[in-house]
Amino acid sequence: MLDALLLRPRAFALPSGLRPGSLLDKALGAYLGLAIGDALGATTEFMTPREIVAQFGVHRHMSGGGWLKLAPGQVTDDTTMCLALGKAILEADGWCMKAVAESYVAWLRSKPVDCGNTCRRGIRRYMADGSFAGPAGDGDAGNGAVMRNLPVVLATLHNEPAFEARSLAQARFTHNNALSDAATLICGRMLRRLLLGGHLADCRPLADAFVADHPLFRFQPYPGRASGYVVDTLQTVLHFSFGQATFEDALIGAVNRGDDADTTAALVGMLHGAQCGASALPRQWLDRLDRTIATAIVTQTDKLLSLAAHPRR
Repeated sequence: MLDALLLRPRAFALPSGLRPGSLLDKALGAYLGLAIGDALGATTEFMTPREIVAQFGVHRHMSGGGWLKLAPGQVTDDTTMCLALGKAILEADGWCMKAVAESYVAWLRSKPVDCGNTCRRGIRRYMADGSFAGPAGDGDAGNGAVMRNLPVVLATLHNEPAFEARSLAQARFTHNNALSDAATLICGRMLRRLLLGGHLADCRPLADAFVADHPLFRFQPYPGRASGYVVDTLQTVLHFSFGQATFEDALIGAVNRGDDADTTAALVGMLHGAQCGASALPRQWLDRLDRTIATAIVTQTDKLLSLAAHPRR
């Protein structure tokens, strides 16, 4: 009994006076939900569903491990690249692509626990030639631009043209690809709708119109692939976001598909977290989340929403 008490994580304190259903509650739900999905999914990243069943039965505990050998609650590049982008937006007091580029360089030089090949290639290209985008190419159709775009959505919440332009600018820095562009924008638009008072049911018409325009992303029937290819990623995100009623069920479904589970679960956690709000996130996961990361998310979210309400440039 004493051992169990010693191992129990301390409760993470959300901002005092946080009102369920408020914009701050929804925005924190999205950002903390992304980090929770990242930390939970990192354990099963690159595993097959059959391997997950053999090792865990159903993976549902924030236990760390995985191919990166993480501590429980530790996050990967999905969350830390978001924080790097948010930091650049705040330091520029609005938007400056050079600030974004330099923040990504600083992030890479900090020796993150993980970095996707396409992200690394794009950052190193900028370090070599100073360009903010590489040539468009099929090799850039990964999910790295989608996973980190949340801070842009928060900072441009009341300015849709700025949301679109800045989302594409940060995306094409490493992933200059039409499929990546499309996925980044639809995820951002669904998140905007959720933050501004909608529910996932209200996002379904957006997703259906998106699939009609981009049939490659059709997710019903679910193809069952959850790789880092942005089409597979988005199909998985839409399948579990719309197919499960609760944050917990949606995340458990995503992480147990394996493959690029940290990213698929991060995006599912972002959308479901925006719907339920931080005040309703499962405590068994929130309290295990890396405390430094969770605190940074709370601080950054409040500042990004303030910037959205009082834009400078």
